[in-house]
Amino acid sequence: MGTAAGGAGPTTQNGRVREAVTTARRVVVKIGSSSLTTTGGGLDEARVTALVDALATRAGQGREVVLVSSGAIAAGLAPLGLPRRPRDLATQQAAASVGQGLLIGRYAASFARHGVTVGQVLLTVDDVTRRAHYRNAYRTLRKLLDLRAVPIVNENDTVATEEIRFGDNDRLAALVAALVHADLLVLLSDVDALWTGDPRRPESTRITEVRGEEDLTGVEIGGAGRAGVGTGGMVTKVEAARIATGFGIPVVLTAAPLAAAALAGEPVGTFFHPVRQRPTARLFWLAHATSPRGRLHLDPGAVQAVVGWRKSLLPAGITAVDGAFTAGDPVDLVDAQGAPVARGLVNYDAVELPGLLGRSTGELAATLGPAYEREVVHRDDLVLL
Repeated sequence: MGTAAGGAGPTTQNGRVREAVTTARRVVVKIGSSSLTTTGGGLDEARVTALVDALATRAGQGREVVLVSSGAIAAGLAPLGLPRRPRDLATQQAAASVGQGLLIGRYAASFARHGVTVGQVLLTVDDVTRRAHYRNAYRTLRKLLDLRAVPIVNENDTVATEEIRFGDNDRLAALVAALVHADLLVLLSDVDALWTGDPRRPESTRITEVRGEEDLTGVEIGGAGRAGVGTGGMVTKVEAARIATGFGIPVVLTAAPLAAAALAGEPVGTFFHPVRQRPTARLFWLAHATSPRGRLHLDPGAVQAVVGWRKSLLPAGITAVDGAFTAGDPVDLVDAQGAPVARGLVNYDAVELPGLLGRSTGELAATLGPAYEREVVHRDDLVLL
């Protein structure tokens, strides 16, 4: 089906969308800095209160709610006398250190009005890209939900480095939604929905539903939100929607003031339909929750074997190696143009591979021993991109 734009669509279609939202037992909601703060950078109490009221209503219905909230750096600007979001990492971390306490304190006080307890969960990229950390993060979130608390998740900006940052919380929210096997992801933005172009232009129309990539053809996806406060934008939200729907999780994208309406299943925002079949958690983790530690350059025959025939990657098909990785690390498999075609867990250290390239496993076993007869990346540890 094509894009439903500019209108609410058929009643039966709206009914299915509403049911997908209202029956969701576990919901992840993400809100950005610009939706929580004043133009001066401080927390906007009215906005926080409105959001908490909507989430507490949902939690009061016996549903599980996880909140992924930006805003720590923005909340720390005013107390530190900073006029705008700093560019250097050290000052960002200082602002986050001050602002995170203010942010969680405001949430705790606001949720307490509804008799709801909150728990702070600060994550780094490693916590959702390294398998052992991933499982530990899941156990923490699961226990908080079992205890009927609302986990409030944010990136741990105070310790993250430039190399290991999400950069925005949209991707983090999608990964958290997959981590807790959510039934719904709600992305709250400054804009009420995904539009075909700039919403301020009269020719732009609102997209009510997205069923697949074909519905995004020709859509102008804008950049970051309110200047000087947030880091995300519509690009990162659409990418987060791709990740979540690829795991079988429907997504609603709308404006923060419409949070209550969205959670009630009203026809607001844009609804992203999930794919029909949820992939295995392991392959999803490999495709979306890992950061490659290196690259293996493949010749055309190896690309065909891996992508076309779903075969394991052997040393004979590799032409070059980039990166400093060890056995078990995720690496990208790239074609002759350098475009990633797959990602997999490598069975060799980077320093071992140069001497193996272009040689058959039989030859390697004969000259180096049977340990070198193994695949570089086994097909069971490989996902196409």
